[in-house]
Amino acid sequence: MKLKYSKYKFEVALDEVGRGCLAGPVVAAAVVLPEDFFNEEINDSKQLSERKRKELDSIIRQNAIDYAIAEVSPQKIDEINILNASFLAMHLAVDKLKVQPEFLLVDGNRFHKYKETPHFCAIKGDAKYMNIAAASILAKNHRDFLMDKFHEEFPDYLWKKNKGYPTIAHRQAIKKYGITYLHRKTFKLLDGQLSLNF
Repeated sequence: MKLKYSKYKFEVALDEVGRGCLAGPVVAAAVVLPEDFFNEEINDSKQLSERKRKELDSIIRQNAIDYAIAEVSPQKIDEINILNASFLAMHLAVDKLKVQPEFLLVDGNRFHKYKETPHFCAIKGDAKYMNIAAASILAKNHRDFLMDKFHEEFPDYLWKKNKGYPTIAHRQAIKKYGITYLHRKTFKLLDGQLSLNF
């Protein structure tokens, strides 16, 4: 895994989490790692256990030149659509950085240009670049923490377990209890199979 993509000192890696969820915000993280940083355990957050992600989270925060995390609400997602909300979350994360970004390395295949800052989109970048993997870890941990808190408010939806993703149990809870202010109303909240009469 490469540390970064460009030769710029302040290359900002961007990744988002929660695009495919039925509930909760979409969260993005921006990370700038030092040139001499290396950690062989850092990987795409989806490949790591919760315990390992939490361990690496503190290492990333302690060693990063800079980092920031931003959220976009379900209401805003419904207003501008999930793709635009993902880009917005990334832009908001960059806005919160203390350093002036020189280059943006974005996980995925599409991005809305941020001011005049050059960028590159890396498909499956969280498995290729350490700085994107680090961003994915921070974003995932932050969003999981939020969904665990929301679970306490709405335990029937089992968000502590499914984090708002469209599991069968989550969809069945929506059918039984209806939706909350945290659900994305423009998403297909109920699976067709749940409405069949057996």
